[in-house]
Amino acid sequence: MQVKSYKAGSVGEVEVETASFGDKVLYRTLKDAVVMHQANQRQGNAATKGRSQVKGTNKKPYKQKHTGRARAGDVKSPIWRGGGTVHGPKPKDYSYHMPAKARRVAPRTALAESIPFVPPAARNVIAPVESTTPSSAVITSGTMLTPGPNQTSGHSSPSGN
Repeated sequence: MQVKSYKAGSVGEVEVETASFGDKVLYRTLKDAVVMHQANQRQGNAATKGRSQVKGTNKKPYKQKHTGRARAGDVKSPIWRGGGTVHGPKPKDYSYHMPAKARRVAPRTALAESIPFVPPAARNVIAPVESTTPSSAVITSGTMLTPGPNQTSGHSSPSGN
C-alpha cells in the first residue's frame, strides 16, 4: 500500500496485513456510513414564516358584511399576498449515529475494498514459491504475493499494479 503526503506526493510503501480488514466487504455498512456522513453534513436551516410570524396587523382589513367581497380576518392569511406560509419548512437536525461497532467496521471494510485480496489456496502459494526467490516475495495472511508483469516489488497497491 502506498503512503502518500499532500505536499510530497507518494512517500513510500508499507506492507499491510489484509486479514485485519476482514475477508469480505460489507457494502450495506459502507453505504450506511456514507449516508450518515452526508446527513450529518446537512445544515437543515430552511425556514419560512407562518401567519403568526409575518409582520402586520391583526385588524380586519374591512368589515365582515355588506361589501360584496369575501370575508377576511387579517392580511397575514396564507391566501393573501405577503401572508404566511402553511406547513412550510422549519429548522431541523438531520444528524444521527450508527451503532459504534458499525462505525468502526466501515473504514476497515472500505480499505478491504481497495486492497486486492488473494484467497488462501495451495495453488496460490506453491507456484510462486517454485518460481521466485524468497527475497522478492511477500507472505501476507498465508498467501504469497509476488511481483506481477507490471509490478516492480512484492507490495500490493490499491490499484492492483
